[in-house]
Amino acid sequence: MELECGSNVIFEGMENIAVFNSSDWAERGFCKVCGSHLFMKPKNSNEYGVSVGLFENDEDIKFDRQVFYDKKPSYYSFSNETKNISSEYIYEQFPQCRSGDT
Repeated sequence: MELECGSNVIFEGMENIAVFNSSDWAERGFCKVCGSHLFMKPKNSNEYGVSVGLFENDEDIKFDRQVFYDKKPSYYSFSNETKNISSEYIYEQFPQCRSGDT
């Protein structure tokens, strides 16, 4: 799960971060030491989606939407009500995602 964090994101220990071009439209950051996924960033934007597990204080984090809701496993669900965004909507808004590279 990722949180939209905007463009004002600073990572400590940049020497330990590897960036992988995961598709034509996005890149992902990983820890070189343990392999943990750190972020996703569209190439045409400086907006980061940061893995929720990186935040020490998660008490105020509220998940209020699910993307690719129609593709989620049947056992996966949030305990609260969310805005559910379908793959069809994502593909309409971001046709570059159609290749299946997310």
